[in-house]
Amino acid sequence: MGMDIVQQLPQLEALCLQLYTAQNPQDRLHAEQSLRVFTTSTDYVPHCKTILDVSSSPYAQLLAASSLLKVVTEFTLSNQVKLDMRTYFLQYLNGRGPTLEPYVVAVLVQLICRMTKLGWFEDSAYRSIVEDAGAFLEPRSNDGSLAHYMLGLRLLNAMVLEANSPTPHRTLTQHRKVAVGFRDAALYKILQLALGALQRLPGMRADNALLEQALRLLVATLSFDFVGTCLDESAEDLGTIQIPTAWRPAVEDAGTLQLLWGYYAGNEPPLSSLALESLVRLASVRRSLFSSDAVRSAFLARLVEGSRDVLRDRRGLHHHANYHEFCRLLGRLKTNYQLGELVALAPYPEWIGLVADFTINSLTSWQWASGSVFYLLGLWSRLVSSMPYLKGEAPSLLDLYVPKISRAFLTSRLESVRTVVQDGLTDDPLDSEEQLQDQLDSLPYLFRFQYEKMAEALTSAADPLIAAYASRGAGGAVAGGAASSSSPPRDAAVLEGQLTWIVYMVGAVVRGRASASGADAQEAVDGDLAARVFGVLRAAEGPGHAARAGAASRRRLELALLSFLQSFRKVYIGEAVMHSSKVYVRLGESVGLADHAAVMNVILAKMASNLKVYCGAEEVISATLELFKDLASGYMSGKLLIKLEAISYLLTHHTAEYFPFLAGQANLRARTTFYSTLARLLFMDDTPDRFKAFVAPMQQVFDSLATASRSAGSPAALRASVSNETVAGLFRDLRGVAAATSTRRTYGMLFDWLYPANFPVILACLEAWSGDPVVTTPLLKFVNEFVLNKSQRLIFDSSSPNGILLFREVSKVLVTYGNQVLSAPRPADVYGGLYKGSWICLSILSRALGGSYVNFGVFELYGDPALNDALDMAVRLALNIPLADILAYRKVCKAYFALVDMLCASHVPLLAARDTPTFVFLLSSLDAGLKSLDVAVSSQCAAAIDNLAGYYFLHMPGGHSPNAAARAISEHVRQRPDLFPQLLTTLFEIVMFEDCSNMWSLSRPMLSLILVSEQVYEHVTKRVAASQPPERQSHLAACLERVMAGVTRSLEPKNRDKFTQNFTIARHDYRART
Repeated sequence: MGMDIVQQLPQLEALCLQLYTAQNPQDRLHAEQSLRVFTTSTDYVPHCKTILDVSSSPYAQLLAASSLLKVVTEFTLSNQVKLDMRTYFLQYLNGRGPTLEPYVVAVLVQLICRMTKLGWFEDSAYRSIVEDAGAFLEPRSNDGSLAHYMLGLRLLNAMVLEANSPTPHRTLTQHRKVAVGFRDAALYKILQLALGALQRLPGMRADNALLEQALRLLVATLSFDFVGTCLDESAEDLGTIQIPTAWRPAVEDAGTLQLLWGYYAGNEPPLSSLALESLVRLASVRRSLFSSDAVRSAFLARLVEGSRDVLRDRRGLHHHANYHEFCRLLGRLKTNYQLGELVALAPYPEWIGLVADFTINSLTSWQWASGSVFYLLGLWSRLVSSMPYLKGEAPSLLDLYVPKISRAFLTSRLESVRTVVQDGLTDDPLDSEEQLQDQLDSLPYLFRFQYEKMAEALTSAADPLIAAYASRGAGGAVAGGAASSSSPPRDAAVLEGQLTWIVYMVGAVVRGRASASGADAQEAVDGDLAARVFGVLRAAEGPGHAARAGAASRRRLELALLSFLQSFRKVYIGEAVMHSSKVYVRLGESVGLADHAAVMNVILAKMASNLKVYCGAEEVISATLELFKDLASGYMSGKLLIKLEAISYLLTHHTAEYFPFLAGQANLRARTTFYSTLARLLFMDDTPDRFKAFVAPMQQVFDSLATASRSAGSPAALRASVSNETVAGLFRDLRGVAAATSTRRTYGMLFDWLYPANFPVILACLEAWSGDPVVTTPLLKFVNEFVLNKSQRLIFDSSSPNGILLFREVSKVLVTYGNQVLSAPRPADVYGGLYKGSWICLSILSRALGGSYVNFGVFELYGDPALNDALDMAVRLALNIPLADILAYRKVCKAYFALVDMLCASHVPLLAARDTPTFVFLLSSLDAGLKSLDVAVSSQCAAAIDNLAGYYFLHMPGGHSPNAAARAISEHVRQRPDLFPQLLTTLFEIVMFEDCSNMWSLSRPMLSLILVSEQVYEHVTKRVAASQPPERQSHLAACLERVMAGVTRSLEPKNRDKFTQNFTIARHDYRART
């Protein structure tokens, strides 16, 4: 765009229209590229203001406003320029706001609020935002009064949201500092304005949009993150909202709740639901806010009376938005108040009865209230859990209502199955895992309240279903007399669905034993209920159910059974359980499971059956293997497992021939978990003979691959003769086995088996399938696991060359993979086809270099190129990824900077030997990494810079001990003298001006950089000072002058600490003044 924006306005408006309305992506891209210039510099601020003044096109106005928002956020403007802009836009909004399109107004309002937030501590004018917005709320003689009132409310609403949300390119600490200042200076005024607006607007004949804006403003103020906890309004466990003490008059005022109940009663959603949401927030205020217990009790009474009145006539509850918020309000009453406080209220008996009826209706109307019943069940579970602490004579009436609610839950869930199946509904409550778990979490409290009675109800419902299911499984008659072979699938689905609910309920109740009072006395009841589920488990294996394995209802039942077994394992199998538990007495009497071992055998049989039958059900396979892993991970349960004959059989019969799921493409990931668990059990009794028998099937695959490789003659021929699934499966299995080795002995058995016999096959597979991530990803991840020295498992004997031999194989893997992928065309899926394998390679080298099991001096001493080859390939792979992508992909970023940190710590000569462009890229990436929001990444970069600069300082030409590596670095610096000064400038700017949690880590490399850049240090400090507003520059320069006071030219710990102390004092001095 040229400088004369007015003359080019028609062209610009046409481009803006094209940008926001064009259907053709190419047209939009062309317009975007043409208009992007307005966001690239502060020089275009006047141009954007001119567009807003002159243009009548809403799309041009939108472009100008959004460009200004981006510039204000990403660039530094002087305080006076920002103040002038803010004043201008407030006047612009006042003069033209009512005629602008809503989307233009939204961006302009956000722009004003963003400037206000960024300049909050720079000038008192920014802190007058409430008064500035209040001017829009003043009565006007013309017809624009209500339009300006809307603008004022939108401005206040946007300001609250802006102050409550982190700002791009600013730290969380900077955000919280402004948020606290805004909370203390402005938020209560905004609350008062919102309440005042709600009182006045009905008399001004305001429409619903204006009333909605006022209610949204009230909700926003009450939803503010008052103490920096990132409050999530859906998280009920937070309990209280930390409203400031200054708000006490507004909260205690009876008119506040009366006003909101009035808005609920007199309006439809969204006004009524917003009023309820405000009540939810008010119901959650902290106890200490109130001036006395009597005042708090009166406040609670108004909430209870208001909710009682709603429950009496169900006013407004036919709207789902109202219904949901009302359930939240009821749930909050017990979250924030004690049962004794509720019972002491006069309307409590009527209120608790109405809430019980409402809950029962909600459970019955499960299609309507599926997302809201969680809050009601949470209310009743908290009421029940408070019973032991209830004092006084007033009855709680829970013994009257809780059993009714528990039975209503049981019957409604069983009936829901029939409704879903018969009506063909797609929204099955059993399919929503999150909602299902939320509801089940409340059941232990409700069912155990009067456990014997509820257990009787549960068994009464379960026994006929189990009998029918067992009869069907045996091939006999089912309930109603129909033969199982001819009964409709719909009947089978109903039966399986109802049993699924029964199993989930029993599992939830058993899992709640640990937190239930008097649980020991209830173990016999647990045993009775658990016996029913073990009966279902036994019946499910009947021949009559074989054809149902593919049905969705049967898979849900399997998931429920696995969930129950997990719950039973946590409570009744393991270290904390006595063998004489009453549960096992009842289980022995009912189903013959008299101890842990018997139950473990049943669980193992079930897991084996699932792994054979449900090969295509990924969720069932995953849940089964998770249960297997958890059993093997426990010390006692693992010891119990290893003694079982079934495990001994499993350790020698674990191939796809016995477990078909291993051959399924969808289950490739599951193979690693399966073999990791098996190997964990195997290594509990780590005899070499058992290990050889265990890996024999894998050795057969290796032998067949070796034979195929010799016969093929080329990588392409090998790839054509063997399926990639076979190879991928082998390396997923190997990764699982490697992950289970945690001692020198177990790792040694794995190493001796693989090396040297099988490593040539690994390299042949890598070369043949180098372009296929299905193979290369599991292969490289296996190597990545194999070279990891966790628990000191890779400590070889002093006379053993195994560490060196292992690294040579690692080098071959990296070189083989790198040569193939770097010579191939760039894939369409750049992450899956290139970046993923590259970051795994970087991780492999990082782990190998840091494993402390290789003396790397040996390679140079004997002229072995393995180390240089590995490093060269790692650098080539890293250079093949643009720096922007390194920073954008989290796993790539972590692997890359971990390797660079390792190289700077122990292998600086290898880095220094790179060519200058490569050395510059590495240091530029460290500069970018310092600015990362990930503390671990920025700390790694700082450590790497410190090690590199420290090495250079100690060995630089003219120093105490110069060497070739330092001379190479000196040559790089001669060609690019800005390298170290730029890093020093970045660190100064971050540590001095930003609030970073790792300040100490970031400050450590600064002394090293100063010592290697002494000639330009003064220039760096002047440049840092010049980057600040003029009024701060002299003070900052004076602070920086004191940084080197008493610091000598050395990197001794005492000298480092002196520098850090000086810098910390200078930083605090500067920030205290600004």
